[in-house]
Amino acid sequence: MQNDIEKLPKFAKEIHRFVATTPQFILFGNIFDVFPLPMNEKYIPYPLTKFIGEMLLNYTGYDLIVEYKPLEGFSLCSGDQDLFRRITERYIDDRIVVLNEVFRIIERLMENKENKVAVIINFSSRLLEISAGKDYSEFMYNCFKLSINQTPLGNPPLFNLVMFLVEKDNDMPPWYTLENPRVRNISIPKPDFEIRRWMAQAVLPRIPGWDGITEEKKEEVVKSFVDLTSGMYSREMVSIVQLSIRENIDILDIGESIRRYKVGVPDNPWAKIDREKLINAEEHLRKRVIGQEQAVRVAAAILRRSYFNLSGSQFSKYSTRPKGTLFFAGPTGVGKTELAKSIAELIFGSEHNYIRFDMSEFSQEHTNQRLIGSPPGYVGYETGGELTNAIKQKPFSVVLFDEIEKAHPRILDIFLQILDDGRLTSGKGETVYFSECLIIFTSNLGVYEITPTGERIQNVSPNMEYPKIKEKLLYAIQDYFKFKISRPEILNRIGENIVVFDFIRPKDARLIMNKMINNLKYKLEDERKIKLELTPQVEQEIYMEIIKDLSMGGRGIGNRLELILINPLTQLLFKIFPEEGSTVTITQLNYDPEQGWTLEGHAT
Repeated sequence: MQNDIEKLPKFAKEIHRFVATTPQFILFGNIFDVFPLPMNEKYIPYPLTKFIGEMLLNYTGYDLIVEYKPLEGFSLCSGDQDLFRRITERYIDDRIVVLNEVFRIIERLMENKENKVAVIINFSSRLLEISAGKDYSEFMYNCFKLSINQTPLGNPPLFNLVMFLVEKDNDMPPWYTLENPRVRNISIPKPDFEIRRWMAQAVLPRIPGWDGITEEKKEEVVKSFVDLTSGMYSREMVSIVQLSIRENIDILDIGESIRRYKVGVPDNPWAKIDREKLINAEEHLRKRVIGQEQAVRVAAAILRRSYFNLSGSQFSKYSTRPKGTLFFAGPTGVGKTELAKSIAELIFGSEHNYIRFDMSEFSQEHTNQRLIGSPPGYVGYETGGELTNAIKQKPFSVVLFDEIEKAHPRILDIFLQILDDGRLTSGKGETVYFSECLIIFTSNLGVYEITPTGERIQNVSPNMEYPKIKEKLLYAIQDYFKFKISRPEILNRIGENIVVFDFIRPKDARLIMNKMINNLKYKLEDERKIKLELTPQVEQEIYMEIIKDLSMGGRGIGNRLELILINPLTQLLFKIFPEEGSTVTITQLNYDPEQGWTLEGHAT
């Protein structure tokens, strides 16, 4: 076994090294996981108590390792069960819950000089909650005295051990470890690369088909499994293997098992996208987004890349980043949000798979708790975070973070983890995965600038050519993230996916106006069975009024259309009150400084 000691996890090697000098250990952190123990050239995954028991028995020469659970009693981890009866004069399966009685048994085990014994006190963080305060205080004080008075036995000398398993290092009374060299704190972290590799070697052979693949393929599957489970617990690796077996997923498709485990659903909408739709993605997106050719082209390219899961593949072939990341910059009302909805409709068949967060609501540092949830003990902890809850419910989504520059800079740090690792941990400790999401940020940065006197002036206008607008906005975005808020790493993760939207130009304004008028005609006919017609002259007059100011984009066109056409149309309809099946023809558009816009027309 000596050669296998180097294959033990770091915390286990630390225990093995210090059993000769330290009678008590406090283990904290990842205590509810499973751990791979090297035995006979194989790795066997055990829960922590069983792992420690088998390690002390086989590597360190202990004779008896028992576990104590509050409200239950003692149970055997490893070794000779009869020793417990001979030393304590009690049966190991007796139900022992009173802490003073528990200590008397521990004391007898520790004071025996013939056998090497270890006691693991599990769920120690809950001892105070489930026992009377006085019993707990006396129990801890007696265990403290025991650590001071114990002497090693045997040759080479080893201590009989007491081990406390706690969730956090501060769950133990501070005085217990203060200036006490007889108690050693050992942190148990989440599995690192090496532990995950050992776990992979232990659990992957359970999947049918493992023995039928070549050694080269086995190594490839192990590497893929280890890389794709980065940041996960060993228990989750076991669960993924169980999922593979239950759903009969081929050993070579271990990545699909991991995907299903992360998102919780077997269906993969990305795999079901009609390829013809993606080939003609630009045409589909142009139906809803008018006058933004470059934005449409870049978005379509990202979607085609996402279909083959190539996002981040230049950095690692096992990338778990989101399917794609886009940063839409430009004036208000030019189609940034509309393009996000169009993408959701193209991918998932409905814009309902579009999740929007208005980042102006997160301008204060503490509002990050709204996104990921409050930490334990704080108000709102039970409800979780808005973002983490939304992704748990809809793992296949287009997620839009609108007007990102209005969020507090500290909140932007959340996006680093999302864009890099494709995951986020909620305040409740749950991990949600963004690997099936498309992330979109929007921003108005650079459209306006603040003068030294505090005046807000327009930095770009519809009179500028698009290349000049693009140059100014890109400069403003770089300046904001790099220098104003010192977050260049955000831009680094977005990469070259910044898309600058143009102002709505007059030729595009005509198309948008026509689309809005057609919507109006359709609604009137659908709900009132009344057809609406505008003479070419009236349409032209409306158009000329609309293009006088295009700085507010499509929303501005809609607002002007409401003022010039919809409001006066309502007055005209009440005046002539057409019957169902009638056709209302608008023949003249008038403007009066006192009455505003009015329409003339007739019904036939």
